[in-house]
Amino acid sequence: MKSISDLDIAGKTVLLRSDFNVPLAKDGSGVITDDGRIIASLPTIKALTEAGAKVVIVAHLGRPKRGAVPSSQESRPACFASA
Repeated sequence: MKSISDLDIAGKTVLLRSDFNVPLAKDGSGVITDDGRIIASLPTIKALTEAGAKVVIVAHLGRPKRGAVPSSQESRPACFASA
């Protein structure tokens, strides 16, 4: 199996699907209570950027019901935590 170091990704854009479905505080504040999944993805993100790739991360947070996504299920907290 190939690894990131085997790929020529310098100057390319890489689409990375990450599981950032992290638990948030129940008070609606958007505070992440366990950032383990974000921390676990950092070595991959770092390897991609150090290899010269532009990284676009695709993630979701929870499973909203039909209709508009409530602010309590926005991915924004995970985005800021991984920045």
